[in-house]
Amino acid sequence: MHEALHRVLHRLPGVTPGGSSLHRHLLLWLLLPQLVLWLAGAFFTYNLTARYANQAIDAALSTASRALARQVKPIGNGLFIDFPRAAQDIIEADPDDRVYYMVSTPPGQFILGNHRLPAPPPIAAPVLGQPYFYDGAMGEADAGLQVRVAALYLSYGEADTPQTMLVQVARSRASREQLARRILFDTALPLSVVIALMSMIVWAGIRAGLAPLARMRALVEGRAPNDLAPLELESAPREVHALARAINTLLAEVHESVSGQRRFISDAAHQLRTPLAGLKSQTELALNEASEAAGPALRTRLQRVHESATRSAHLVNQLLTLARAEPESAAAQAKSRVDLRRLAGELTAEWVPRARQAGIDLGFEEDGTSPTPAVQGNALLLREAIANLIDNAIRYTGRGASVTVRVRSLGPDAQIEVEDDGPGIAPADRERVFERFARATLQGDGCGLGLAIVKEIAERHGGRVALEGAAPRGLRVLLRLPRLAA
Repeated sequence: MHEALHRVLHRLPGVTPGGSSLHRHLLLWLLLPQLVLWLAGAFFTYNLTARYANQAIDAALSTASRALARQVKPIGNGLFIDFPRAAQDIIEADPDDRVYYMVSTPPGQFILGNHRLPAPPPIAAPVLGQPYFYDGAMGEADAGLQVRVAALYLSYGEADTPQTMLVQVARSRASREQLARRILFDTALPLSVVIALMSMIVWAGIRAGLAPLARMRALVEGRAPNDLAPLELESAPREVHALARAINTLLAEVHESVSGQRRFISDAAHQLRTPLAGLKSQTELALNEASEAAGPALRTRLQRVHESATRSAHLVNQLLTLARAEPESAAAQAKSRVDLRRLAGELTAEWVPRARQAGIDLGFEEDGTSPTPAVQGNALLLREAIANLIDNAIRYTGRGASVTVRVRSLGPDAQIEVEDDGPGIAPADRERVFERFARATLQGDGCGLGLAIVKEIAERHGGRVALEGAAPRGLRVLLRLPRLAA
């Protein structure tokens, strides 16, 4: 259940690789429109600036073309050009923003100025005295130079033989583009600062808005796998409270279901202990009283019944131990100071007769140089954990093997080691055997709960259990628990 909640909340802020982040999702959908609007605003500002710059340049070109036209005076059917050198130098004085001019009559026949000016677009009937504006490129030496041109058509000559004169004044478009860029920069820079500040405010607002979800995720991540207590959020929006209530309702239902299953297992195990013990005793009596005349077949069947009763009784005892190791069990709550060296020594001595019966050399190695490995824990559960480690070693090691129990202090921890020189467990199965009812071999008469119980008890005491190979062969089980300070 805890893992399922963690997967649900894993997609909240700060989520890990592989999942989509709600924080990034909101930030993207809030900042992306701002970026699009900023780009659209910059494009609109640039075009608007270019249009107004064109209007200003067109007005200047119109004035210049009319002033130039006034310097060309018609005389009869001819023209008198009064364009002193000084006026020409003034027009062409600016090297960064040059002004070009040309007078032609009829249009296309060069008279005065710069003959490289681009020709105006074809006009069927141009209006005299009204300037026309267009963009073009200079030719020859100034090839490629983009200019803005004003074309002014004028009439001269006698009334019966009118002629048309074209006056063109051009100016580089560099000034217009430079003006547009400056206006765009002066407009876009403050706008960019505003967008950046708005983005920071949006980011901070999203973090503040999603903070209750982040706290809920932290509450779930910091829990033990079997902790089904309700989530508590004091200050949070209504939507988060609704989510918390839904999760708490689910947790309560799961807690009730799990508690019912645990009560059933505990009650069933208690009810089965007495009849299984009676069955085991009766089969032992039947085996002792069965005469040779009864035949080997009957004795074989009785022996199998006895083995099944023994295994069932062992399974019931293991289930009871597992029920006592659960966090909700009253037996798991009482804690005191436990001397692991003394406890392990007593248990090893108790299991020696069983080991001799199985043909196994069981011994205890005491490390008197290290500090006393005492822990704060439940003595009954720790006794069950060590007993399960010794019992597993005796069950699966095989006749003629040896089992050694050690207790030592390693820094802030106390470590219990149960090492044997039996067949061991393959590295691929060393994690799986900690699952309930999982066995790495078909040998022996175990039920697959011993190591699961040890792991449960170790986690209840803030410790851990691990398996590693022993040299030259065999298995070493390491149970490490936080040690009490001296």
